[in-house]
Amino acid sequence: KKNSMLYMASVQIDGKHKCGGFLINPSYPTVNLEYVWCSTKRFTNMQLCSSNLKRYTVQNKHKHPSYKNAKTGNDIMLLKLSNKLKTGKDVKTIKIPSKDKTLKSKTKCQVAGWGKTEQENVVNDLLVTDVSPINSSTCQTMWKKVNLPNNVLCAGGYETKSGACQGDSGGPLVCSGTAVGIVSFNMGRCDYPNVPNVYTEISKFRGWIKEVIKGGA
Repeated sequence: KKNSMLYMASVQIDGKHKCGGFLINPSYPTVNLEYVWCSTKRFTNMQLCSSNLKRYTVQNKHKHPSYKNAKTGNDIMLLKLSNKLKTGKDVKTIKIPSKDKTLKSKTKCQVAGWGKTEQENVVNDLLVTDVSPINSSTCQTMWKKVNLPNNVLCAGGYETKSGACQGDSGGPLVCSGTAVGIVSFNMGRCDYPNVPNVYTEISKFRGWIKEVIKGGA
């Protein structure tokens, strides 16, 4: 649906899309860490491209202090922009959960991004797909060799033909107009169905997000 995800952003390094992000505050988009943090060790020219196609320089990066790698959790980072962007008809923010909320398996949620598809390595248009949450016990059973952390959600990618893929990382899992998760990791293939996609559960990081934004750095 056109103009339905005006909170989406493309995080780019040297002008190339690396992962997705989304605006929760005019100055702070939030993204996942896995790809961006690895890349920023080598590249410093990080920018954010908003839904109105304007580019904004990233002034500061706030990775979660307990982050080691995606599969151990805490896969979240806030990016502080050099200039506060103006929200309006072309750019919106999206709300995040005010409290913990259990998602029902029949809930219809969306995930979006500029990541790969089965057919294409590069996607120029923002793609959106419907996914449904998967309960944690089923998710852990399917991820046999990974001990999933407590601060993640699972949705899509299992018993379905849709889900997140490489390049979608950092994009939001949106349920009922609220960003409840951040694309974190999958099995590394897009030939669904295989195993559930794993998302950082945003509600578990409300205090940290509030603290970073309040600090203003």
